[in-house]
Amino acid sequence: MLVVKHAHHLLLFNSHRIHWRDCRRRGQAYGQRLPKCGTQQVGRELAAALSTELREVLEPLLKEIESLNEGIKEYDERMEKIAKEVYPEVSLLKQVKGVGTQIALTYVLTIEDPHRFLKSREVGCFLGLKPGRRNSGESEPQKRISKEGDRYLRTMMVQGAHYILGPFGADSDLRRWGLKLAERGGKNAKKRAVVAVARKLAVLLHRLWVSGEVYEPLRNSQKAMRAVA
Repeated sequence: MLVVKHAHHLLLFNSHRIHWRDCRRRGQAYGQRLPKCGTQQVGRELAAALSTELREVLEPLLKEIESLNEGIKEYDERMEKIAKEVYPEVSLLKQVKGVGTQIALTYVLTIEDPHRFLKSREVGCFLGLKPGRRNSGESEPQKRISKEGDRYLRTMMVQGAHYILGPFGADSDLRRWGLKLAERGGKNAKKRAVVAVARKLAVLLHRLWVSGEVYEPLRNSQKAMRAVA
């Protein structure tokens, strides 16, 4: 039931994004640009500096966006309360920057029992985030990921990976590794890096959940530095 509510939260968020993009396109059609801002800042007040004609066009859309903001806020508050009162393990997963309550709670509810996986890396396969291999003579180029398993949780892992690799991502072994993958070039290097980071993120969250350990974002880098010191 809670996972269904999370899916509804995602639908609200996506609907919000679609409405906002529509507003920006209409503004451009009138030769005016709407300012960049966070999702919770979008509302009718944002259009105050626009022309009267454009404000009248955007008024219904901006009103709908404000309503969606309220819905998203309400779901966020519910999830925070549920996580604190019923699922304390969520706090272990939220140690990773880029993993908020929604991602962590979805992970816990979907996996249910972390001990059903003998090894943490099995979670990546369970979520369909492990690419296959296409045999071709001596080479074995990667195929696309299987996309098996829970689609919603896989979406959440990819969302977390985008944040980790994005401009606001905190420095970590995972981020450094992912950025190196993206820098290799090639047609789909960035996409492959996001999927690879999503897979490693799923594995990392499982390890933190099972071990209960404190997350050290630069553990591997620090070990390497000590080794050469």
